[in-house]
Amino acid sequence: MIKLKQITFGGNKNVIGARLLQIRKSKNISQNDLAAKMQTMNVNIDQQMISKIEKNQRQVTDYEFACLCICLKVSADEMLSDFKKMIK
Repeated sequence: MIKLKQITFGGNKNVIGARLLQIRKSKNISQNDLAAKMQTMNVNIDQQMISKIEKNQRQVTDYEFACLCICLKVSADEMLSDFKKMIK
């Protein structure tokens, strides 16, 4: 059996989870509503996956990241602001 290497950054599966949660809540959007918006953009994601991203238990693809920014009407820089502070 081949064991795949888990890709992480500093032990994190993604770098936007906490910021995603903060932005989503500030805009009063539920995880279900965000997942529904993502699905209208042909992104196969559900409420449980949004929860896992926010809890840093799931990786985020580039197209998911882009669509999350569009759905939440934020720039990539805004979504990555916590990460940028972390690497300075």
